Amino acid sequence: MRLKLQHLVFLTVAAAYCATAAQAHAATTKIRTIDAGQYPLIRVTLVAPANAHTPTLNENGNGVAGYTAVNLGRTKSVALALDRSQSMRGKPLARAVGAAQKFVASSRGDDHVGVVVFGSNAIALTQSGSSPGAARDQLTGLTVDPKPGTALYDAIVLAAGRLAADDRPGRAIVVVTDGQDVSSLHSLEDAVDAAKKANASVYAIGIAGPSFTPGDLRRLATETGGSFRVAASSSGLAATYGALRDELARTWSLSYLTAAGPGSRIRVAASVRGSGKATRDFTLSTSSGTAPAAPSTVIPAAGYGAIGTVAIGGAVGALLLLALRFWFAATRGSRVQQRIEPHVGSAARNPKARRRASRDATRTRLADAIEKALADLKHFKMVQSMIERADLPIRPGELLAVCAAIALALGLLTAIVAGVGLTMLVVMALGFGAPLGYVSMKAKARVRKFENQLPDLLITLAASLKAGHSFRQGIQSVVDEGAEPAASEFKRVMTETQLGKPIDDALQHMAARVGSSNFTFVINAVTIQRQIGGSLAGLFDMVAETVRQRQQFARKVRSLTAMGRMSAYILVGLPFFVAAVVTMLNPLYMAPLYHTPLGQKLMVLGLMMIGFGSLLLKRIVTFRG
Repeated sequence: MRLKLQHLVFLTVAAAYCATAAQAHAATTKIRTIDAGQYPLIRVTLVAPANAHTPTLNENGNGVAGYTAVNLGRTKSVALALDRSQSMRGKPLARAVGAAQKFVASSRGDDHVGVVVFGSNAIALTQSGSSPGAARDQLTGLTVDPKPGTALYDAIVLAAGRLAADDRPGRAIVVVTDGQDVSSLHSLEDAVDAAKKANASVYAIGIAGPSFTPGDLRRLATETGGSFRVAASSSGLAATYGALRDELARTWSLSYLTAAGPGSRIRVAASVRGSGKATRDFTLSTSSGTAPAAPSTVIPAAGYGAIGTVAIGGAVGALLLLALRFWFAATRGSRVQQRIEPHVGSAARNPKARRRASRDATRTRLADAIEKALADLKHFKMVQSMIERADLPIRPGELLAVCAAIALALGLLTAIVAGVGLTMLVVMALGFGAPLGYVSMKAKARVRKFENQLPDLLITLAASLKAGHSFRQGIQSVVDEGAEPAASEFKRVMTETQLGKPIDDALQHMAARVGSSNFTFVINAVTIQRQIGGSLAGLFDMVAETVRQRQQFARKVRSLTAMGRMSAYILVGLPFFVAAVVTMLNPLYMAPLYHTPLGQKLMVLGLMMIGFGSLLLKRIVTFRG
């Protein structure tokens, strides 16, 4: 009895040791493959424990900066290549399709899953970037190819091409077959090269049978950083898919740019916190890298030799010295002035005043250059009129320089945070337009304020004329007693008339500068009345009443259309609000909209429809008297 108890204890301890060893083996970090096919880009496939931290990477003992680490169990793009040749007729195909649907259903909501089937030829059933739901739908009702043949290599090449067009860094090809290739137009080497160029690992599942040969599948998996599994029968595919899903969750794809030259021997070390370290030596091929670009035809062939290099360097140095000579010649006057300033006055001896004057001179030269270059453009004249209407102390050239500086700063910041792309261009456009939008708002607010003052100004002019004053004296009374901005605008009219400009021309210039349609109507009426004669006082009373009635009617229309404008604001803003809220509550639900080509096309179409609807609503609720 005691002996049996000792045997039982021994067996228990042995079982516990084996379980611990198996767990330790499963938790081992291992580098599966290193691929330098796209030198200087090095791609490392690492197998680490489940739920491990992001691996750190070293090359020849030095830390690698800027590498990309993607876990294939998280956000990824998978191409499922399924055999539908005649050898899969009946239950094997049905079981393979059912197991594939379960595998697709277990994918994350933001994964991209494509389906490629192959028999006598390879056919892609989904577009690039398809969602798991679309892939699952395409698998339903799959039938056997009526023609004989197995185009395995063509399917790998087709799947790799679809993955290469995807923007996901984590890419994998899962291929299921029970036979060997007999009808492909591509070779095994073509399939391996296509998978490597697409940065995709091939995970092969072979269904054991009479015509099954594992050699090609094993090579596909080994050379691309994937793995090879054998299912004893089609009924065992579900368990095989489950093991594959677990392996994808433990597989990392690491990519970085190496500084080692072709033919060099590198030692790549990947470590995972709490799970050990894996090291592997690799020799870069002497043919790695791309062929050097052909020399430019701008420089003669002799310029690429030793003497030509020296001659070109001398020419560049001479041009640089010549540019410095011109710069010193342009600034000589300012240096002489700086030497004289300490002897000519107290203000000139102030260093702050000198720096301020230097900055002002630089700003003036920049504004002059911009205005000289853009003086003939219609849009530049519109900007100039907008600044005058807003009454801001800034020149058009200075405003455009500020716009360009803000756009450049925001563009650089966006490039650092989000990278170069469409987002950077949109941010730069918004940054350039923000100052212009502010000036436009100021100009519109000043015009509205002037129009609200216009009826009272006309009544003031009529009262002055009735009191026996001249038209010029009536304008002076508006300058003395009126409020801004009308007082400053009429003061400018008086200044222009004192400099010799006719008062009718000065008023016309003021109407164009202010941009008020009501005031333009008043000036036209006054000009006609002054030319044909008559009572200006009565004209001003009549025009003041007309302007007041127009403004009251416009306010009434605006109040009646307030509900329409608010409806337009809500209809335009509601899609963005709902999208933002749903994205914050459930990002995976909204991921197909943001990360699939179809979703992005739908967003662009939606924005176009919102813009078109906004224009229609604006036309409906806008009144132009």
